[in-house]
Amino acid sequence: MADARLADPLDEEFEAEEHAPRLRLSRRGVVVLGSLVALLLGVLSWLVFLSSVLEVRSVAVQGLQDERLTADEVRTAIGGVGSGPLARVDLDDARARVEAIPRVAGAEVWRGWPNTLRVKVTQRTAVAAVKGEDGRFTQVDAAGVSFATEPAAPSGVPVVELRLSQQALDTESVIGRTQLVEGAVAVAAGLPEEVRQRAGAVLVHSYDDIQLQLAGGATVRWGSPEQTDRKARVLVALLRQKGTNFDVSAPDAPAVSG
Repeated sequence: MADARLADPLDEEFEAEEHAPRLRLSRRGVVVLGSLVALLLGVLSWLVFLSSVLEVRSVAVQGLQDERLTADEVRTAIGGVGSGPLARVDLDDARARVEAIPRVAGAEVWRGWPNTLRVKVTQRTAVAAVKGEDGRFTQVDAAGVSFATEPAAPSGVPVVELRLSQQALDTESVIGRTQLVEGAVAVAAGLPEEVRQRAGAVLVHSYDDIQLQLAGGATVRWGSPEQTDRKARVLVALLRQKGTNFDVSAPDAPAVSG
C-alpha cells in the first residue's frame, strides 16, 4: 500500500511566496524615485522656511499682571525678529529682547504653528519703593533690581526712606547710601505678606537702626538687615499682642510696649 501524506497548507504557502515575482526597481526607477523624494523635500523646505504660508501673523502674549506692561510693548520689543516664516524666527533673540524690558523678570518664547509666535512673560513685582531726593519712587523687586520710577509708590508696597542719623552721615564713607538702601529693601523683601501690607514705610536711620511704620501708627524697631527671616517670624508672633511699639532688633529678646 502506497505511503500517502497530506500536503501541509503552510508549506504550499511558503513555496508560493518563494516563487512569487519580486518587485525590483531598475536604475532608472531608482533615479526617478530619488528625484521625486528630493522634489518633495524641496517643496516642504520652501513651504516651511521661505514661503508666506507659515509666516508669523500674530504674536500672542500671556502672563501680563497689570496695565503697567502691555502686550503692545512686548510686541514692539520683539520688533522685526518676530516677522517672516515662523520656522526662521530666532527664539533666543526674541526672548532676550523681551527680557530687556525693565518690568520683565523672565520670558519664554516658542512657535505656535501654523502662524503664531507665543510669548509668556514673568513680570517683576515690587517689594519696596525707594523714595528719592526728588520725591519720586523707584520700585525694586525681591532680587534688588530697580525697574520703574514713578511719582507715587504702588499701593500696598512699603516705602523705603533714608532719614540718616548724624552717626550714619559721619560713617557714610564706610557704609554708603546704596548699601543702606539695599539693606532696607532686603528687610522689605523678607516681610511676610501679612506684615508687608501693613508696613507703610521702612525708615533707615543707620545700618543698625531700621524702623518699620505700620498702619494704625504702630512702629517696629528692626535693627540691622541681619537675621531678617528670624525677625520676621518673631514679629508675626508679637503682633498678636496689644501694643504700639514692637522691638525685634534682638530677636531672641523681643519686646512689646505701649
